[in-house]
Formats: sequence, C-alpha cells, structure tokens
Amino acid sequence: MSDDVPTTDDAPTADDRWTELLADANAIAAEYDEDGWESIVLEPASVSPSEAEERFGLDVGVDQEPFEQVEERVADSVTTFGDAEVYYLPVDEDDTTHDDSRRFALAVERDADNSVAVFVPVTYTLPEAKPVFETALLEEELLIHVRATDAAETDPWVTFSHDDPSLFLSESDVESWEFSPRE
Repeated sequence: MSDDVPTTDDAPTADDRWTELLADANAIAAEYDEDGWESIVLEPASVSPSEAEERFGLDVGVDQEPFEQVEERVADSVTTFGDAEVYYLPVDEDDTTHDDSRRFALAVERDADNSVAVFVPVTYTLPEAKPVFETALLEEELLIHVRATDAAETDPWVTFSHDDPSLFLSESDVESWEFSPRE
C-alpha cells in the first residue's frame, strides 16, 4: 500500500484504528450470535482497490480457512446474501496522529432468511481508492471481492455487491471529486 503507515504480515495496516475495527466486528458478531445467527468474521491480511475488469472494486485477502467457510456458505444453494449493514468509521479531523486519507468500514453481509452473517472489515486510502469509488458511485454498485491470500489469480473468489457505495465514504470525501464513467 502506498500510505506511510507500515503494514504487518497479517494486516493491511498497522494503524490502531484497524485493531479497533476488528474488535468492533467481533463485538457486533457476538451480538448476532446471541440472536441465533451464524457469524463469520473475516480478518483481512490485505485490502486493496482493484481496477481490473474482472475484479473491479475492493480486493480483500483472507486466510484460507475463513475463505473456505464463506465460499461454502455462498456455494450452498440455500444461503443468499440479500442485504448488508455498513458501519463507517468517520474521520476525526482534529486527530493529527493518524493518516487522514485512510478510511475504515465494516460490511456485514447478511442472509436474514437463514441467519448467516459475514463480517468484512475494509480499509483503504482515498488517493488509491478514488477511481474505484468514483466508478462505484456512478454505477451505484461497489463490489467487495474476498479471496484466499495465497490464491492464484485464477482461483475462485466470493463477491459481495453494495448498491449504495456512499455508505463507505463521508460526504466530505467526495465533495471535490469530478466523476467520469470508467471506460
């Protein structure tokens, strides 16, 4: 990643807000569990914007085992992820200790009929992710592609679709953007 915050071997950023987001994801998942849901919490090792035609959106790399759990649920003809909740961590403009271009969000992919939820924490920097979000806002769809970190490009991935990409940004993030459709 191109921001100044170093990454670790098992996280997309060393920023302490990432650790907080993962803790929040686990706490929310525990609430789902208490309500009788099956919760799968992903802990991405990488998150990056992708402008590749076949995988445009956010590319999220996770360990093989949790990927297989998600892949198994998606392959199950009974499970259909039809809605989502998005928790966006707003930027604290008074905070000078963090990279102010880095954003954090938690997508909870839900199959309400079968009480299955997949928790997908994501982080990105606005300069790197701007082309992806501009296109997503114009097309009214943000795709999150989950794959195993050690997977080859041709290996399968699981894609979640969000019809309101603005939930992953603050209004101030896009005020100065000029939108032009992807070619």
